Amino acid sequence: MRFLFIFTLFFSISVNVSARQKSYDFNARCQQAYDAVMQLRLNAGKALLEEEKRANPDNLIPYFIENYIDFFTLFFNEDPAQYARQRKFRTTRLDLMASGPKESPYHLYTQAVIKFQWAMVKVKFGEKWDATWEIRKAYMTLRDNQKKFPQFLPNNMIIGSMQTVFGTIPEGYKWITNILGLRGSIRQGMQTLQTVIDSNDPIALIFREESYYYYCYLKLFIENKPEQLWQFIRQKQLDTHNNYLFALMVANLSLNNQKAEQGIRALTERNRTADYATIHYHDYVMGLLKLERQDDDAIFYLERFVREFKGKFYVKEALQRLSWAYYLKGDMAAASKYRALIAQRGNLETDADKQAQKEAKKGTWPNSLLLRARLMSDGGFYQPALNLLLTKRANDFATLEEKLEYAYRLGRIYDEMGQDSTAIGLYEATIRIGSNRPEYYAARSALQMGYIYEKKGDKAKARHAFQTCIDMEGHDYKNSLDQRAKAGLLRLEGK
Repeated sequence: MRFLFIFTLFFSISVNVSARQKSYDFNARCQQAYDAVMQLRLNAGKALLEEEKRANPDNLIPYFIENYIDFFTLFFNEDPAQYARQRKFRTTRLDLMASGPKESPYHLYTQAVIKFQWAMVKVKFGEKWDATWEIRKAYMTLRDNQKKFPQFLPNNMIIGSMQTVFGTIPEGYKWITNILGLRGSIRQGMQTLQTVIDSNDPIALIFREESYYYYCYLKLFIENKPEQLWQFIRQKQLDTHNNYLFALMVANLSLNNQKAEQGIRALTERNRTADYATIHYHDYVMGLLKLERQDDDAIFYLERFVREFKGKFYVKEALQRLSWAYYLKGDMAAASKYRALIAQRGNLETDADKQAQKEAKKGTWPNSLLLRARLMSDGGFYQPALNLLLTKRANDFATLEEKLEYAYRLGRIYDEMGQDSTAIGLYEATIRIGSNRPEYYAARSALQMGYIYEKKGDKAKARHAFQTCIDMEGHDYKNSLDQRAKAGLLRLEGK
């Protein structure tokens, strides 16, 4: 009887243990941890996740949120040693997520997001083909989850963002997306993402600020609607003081929309306590913004970036900007030192890095007046830039390249100041003279003309201008300009 009692007791314990179920419990503590991580308060997020693991060891959500921590640190800082240490967690976490209940919408969703995030990381570490297949796996997994759980709105956040980007893939790369089965539409993708932003569903509310992040970037870079972007940021009252990720986002968007003052303010006024992660990308953005404003301490930020950043993206461009900063100060020894480093460091994955290396190999220095006007114009300081340019005429410049740049810079300034007819005349002159040259001025002029005509509602002229941009070959920034022009054509077609 004693043996039978012990056996029965042991058996019941075994049954209870084996019956313990893994779960996806996005409870209050997990939400707090997720919010902290999305603000880049990574240590606070880790502490909360460890508490949750101890309190609820079968909850899988803490391991899912941990992937965000790895994603942010690896994506922004690009440390190869850290990547070598942490890449094993991709498989571990995917296995953990797969062990949860299949009847939960988080079962496939968490796996898809982990694949998506590691795809972005792999791009940064030169594993582009693996990243492409990872994107496909993430997309297909999300589509399956969307079919099983159509009311689970977090699916829409990632699928909508992917569809929007897939819709702008240049024609030369369409064969890749066709093979991979990736289909995209700007209109459909943004509408899908909007369902998350507009919803008051409790689960959608958990991911709302993450959806804002995707939405803002797509609004500027794909839809080219900066006015709507900044209105959205104001309406939603995005907290750039306490949310470091939002501060970086606003600064980066400002950098790409001629708003240096705004970008500098977002990074300067953010909460700077030790609770936030160290993000070297901050110094890159701040350095570029301050150089556009002609601040002396731009050099401090750019030098710290190239000294402490261990990755390869943006490095050549940062070195180029450092060489420019010293060149404009008249310190040719320092300018030449940083220019010499351009060929030795970084990679050629971005158009800006390619252009930096090309300029360094060319060996000549830009016209200082045109360079200063370019930086001020890029930062949104249009009147000072215009005043500087109007001290000269096209014939005052020695080379055709400088004459082209002069016309283009004037066109961009008049464009940004709302003087469309003057801008179009200068853009047309730039295209007429520079369409077969390696500089990007003619292609960018065509793109800007497309934007002007699109804004005016003249679809025929806008379509012609965008296509003119795409048809030009062999110039700087070819890939990025083509993608923007392709997005313009798709918008005109309502796709």
